[in-house]
Amino acid sequence: MDSAEHDLERYTTSRLAGVCGYSVQQVRDLEHLGVIPPAIRQPNGYREFTGIHATALRAYRHLAIAVGPVVARATMRETRQLPSEEAIARIVALHVGLARDRDDTTAALHALDGIVQDSAHDAPPAPTDAMSITELAAALDVRSSALRFWEQQGLIAPVRERPLAARHYPPDAVRDARIVAALRAGGYRIPAVRSVITSLRVLGSTADARAALHDRLQSIAARSDALLRAGTDLADLLVPAMP
Repeated sequence: MDSAEHDLERYTTSRLAGVCGYSVQQVRDLEHLGVIPPAIRQPNGYREFTGIHATALRAYRHLAIAVGPVVARATMRETRQLPSEEAIARIVALHVGLARDRDDTTAALHALDGIVQDSAHDAPPAPTDAMSITELAAALDVRSSALRFWEQQGLIAPVRERPLAARHYPPDAVRDARIVAALRAGGYRIPAVRSVITSLRVLGSTADARAALHDRLQSIAARSDALLRAGTDLADLLVPAMP
């Protein structure tokens, strides 16, 4: 739809809200926040909106699904205020961010699969096969401080012969640390990781960890779809500004 067709459409606040699936107050709030352009004010003070406002509201709805309402609001303001080439670059950056999340989650899933395969084919670890904190941090490519933080959160349980002795990580703690590292790399926060580790200790299975990562991949796919849909409307909004 070109800008002339947009300009031919006219909406009251209530009609725009109904068409776009928002409440009247939400439309007013989004106008106030700069998510949509300012309404046309009639002599009687009533707001009048056009097709551009409807397009902007559709774009915002999909953007909020894709990247969250805070980033979505900032992006909507930027697409109206920045030169078109810069606005397009911001939208492309959102796609890049989701692609990075997808790659990280896929890598975490592959890492988890590697843990399962190692457990199935390797000889059972001996109790003496413990690692120091430095060795484990190097093996996982994380900082020693991360391992200490995971310990504080109850995610891994190193062994100490006495209270101030150096930490040692027996085979079960090494396994837990590898799974924590995989989930954290996949974008999971500590509460979600704790739930998986608790389930692992009770059931002795990595099924919950795999399910969590697959759920995240599905979520990223849905967010990517929403971002593509938002992009269609955002392109319409950018057309008048492009040379």
